[in-house]
Amino acid sequence: MRALVISSAALLGACAPIARTNAEALTPDQLALLDRNLSGKVAGEPVSCINNLSADQTIRVSDNILLYRVSGRLVYKNELRGGCPGLARDNDVIVSEVRGSGPCRGDIIHLVDRTTGIRGPSCVLGDFTPYRAPPG
Repeated sequence: MRALVISSAALLGACAPIARTNAEALTPDQLALLDRNLSGKVAGEPVSCINNLSADQTIRVSDNILLYRVSGRLVYKNELRGGCPGLARDNDVIVSEVRGSGPCRGDIIHLVDRTTGIRGPSCVLGDFTPYRAPPG
């Protein structure tokens, strides 16, 4: 009987949901892209919004990570809440629903097919972590 209880507990533990972080494992190419853009920069305290006018480039790293490049010295990393299926493929146009001066945590982005105009997944932005090159 005791063996049955132990094996039942082990079986139930195996069926329990695995805790996942928002970020899935990145491919070597995605890691290289992240490294190219963030290498030599230091992460700061996350902020809830950035100024849309200052970010001149949006870089798709994975289905979970977007980078907003302001300059060679400043890049914001955004880890989307729950990910955004298909974002990394870069086949679709990103359409943002921005309220105010720039994207903010909780804002929604949509992927829209470049050819047909059909809207795909809707995805939610997370916090924006600034990565700055140290002075000097």
